[in-house]
Amino acid sequence: MYRVIVIALVSCLVACSCSRNIVVESQIEASPMIFPDYKDVAVPVNIAPLNFDVMEQSEGGAYIKIECGSEERFIRVRKGKVRFGMKSWRSMMEEACGDKVSMTVCVRKDGKWTSFKPFDIKVVADEIDPYLAYRLIPPGYTMWKEMSICQRNLETYKESRIYSNLQGRGNCVNCHSFRDRDPQDMLFHLRSELGGTYIFRNGVKERLDTKTDHTISALVYPFWHTSGDYVAFTVNITNEVVHTRNRNVVEVVDEASDVVVYDVNNHEIITADILSDNEAFETFPTFSPDGRSLYFCSAKAVEPMPLKFRDVRYSLCRVDFNPEDCSFGDKVDTLYNAVTQGSSVSFPRISPDGRRLVFTLSPYGNFSIWHKEADLYSIDLNDGTIACMDALNSEDVESYHSWSGNSRWLVVSSRRDDGLYTRPYIAYVDENGMAHKPFLLPQKNPKEFYDSQMYAYNIPEFVNGKVQVTGSEIASFARDTEGVKLGFRKK
Repeated sequence: MYRVIVIALVSCLVACSCSRNIVVESQIEASPMIFPDYKDVAVPVNIAPLNFDVMEQSEGGAYIKIECGSEERFIRVRKGKVRFGMKSWRSMMEEACGDKVSMTVCVRKDGKWTSFKPFDIKVVADEIDPYLAYRLIPPGYTMWKEMSICQRNLETYKESRIYSNLQGRGNCVNCHSFRDRDPQDMLFHLRSELGGTYIFRNGVKERLDTKTDHTISALVYPFWHTSGDYVAFTVNITNEVVHTRNRNVVEVVDEASDVVVYDVNNHEIITADILSDNEAFETFPTFSPDGRSLYFCSAKAVEPMPLKFRDVRYSLCRVDFNPEDCSFGDKVDTLYNAVTQGSSVSFPRISPDGRRLVFTLSPYGNFSIWHKEADLYSIDLNDGTIACMDALNSEDVESYHSWSGNSRWLVVSSRRDDGLYTRPYIAYVDENGMAHKPFLLPQKNPKEFYDSQMYAYNIPEFVNGKVQVTGSEIASFARDTEGVKLGFRKK
């Protein structure tokens, strides 16, 4: 038994403090139920306050003991809500940087005060990029009446729209991408009316008509070259299947797909036989940070599609790329062989330091965001070692991941909370490549927010600043500008 003295907090939390003493008469060797589950996570020093709700039943309120350095602070929790003031949180993060903050939940049960097992929040000096961009979309992928590309300040709770399809003509908006997390170099697609690929580069806006007589479709999945002079894309003939008896409700399949490279300065689409084989499906291109390699996923073409969708498995491949003349090597290296391993790779992403590649692995196909079995794996690019990122994975989907600029943080779209809505989870990846327990994107009132948020987070991507172009500017430009016709060249 020990005595807890609750002191007034000028510098700690918004929650009201209390001056009376309480006596903790028992301890429970179990962790408290809180939402979000921030127990034993690692967070960047510049993250917004990790507010949470205490889900434990209590007869007379709850208290939180906070230990930071040599100090102990105590707060009273009202209606189960733990809310941190912005200034006090930042002060606490700076104080605990390189160390941890320990928290103990105390509740009144059966007339006695009981404490739960303490939990830690590790505070990491490696800062996170200040913004996160993502698409908000209804989760069923069957309706897109309203969707938007948004940006969230990770150091606060402020979210703003980059573009909403309601500002245009209700058309689909998708596949946003940034060059090296630069908010000035961005692109996305609009489909249907005002259709085209919209590129914003150093203040210059362009609308591209990307369907040519030599490609099977308009441009789809993008990835910027670090120079900004090229963007790798796919071209796809795609179908969507909705299952009635499969727990993976939605399946998106390619009946044909190729990889191409768009020359930004010359308005030209370039490809080679090695990237557009009629006997293969090629998808999800990504450039290496040094700009000298092009990675992509490739599967043996299967017919008929979509009936044979379970037979499609993608290997992870790499080919040399020469940015001086936009040429490709004549040899393909296979880093993960789907034929021998019996699984399928999608969405490869390389850390900016060039040390690690993270990909999604699932039993088949390439639309892993709807595969509950989808997990994240990493490859050490120095020695080729492949490892499952156990700390990041759950019983449901993990995919659509993106690296921070310092290669220490990974954001992941996960359906772990309810199996329906993808939400952004952020995880620390230390210098040894070990991933730590991820934490849910913080919100001012997290339970209220996530209980009422009716949109899924699609392709979260770190950005090193705020996108300044406005949705109204984009809408006006889309209405007033014709798409630039693109040339085509095969190496």
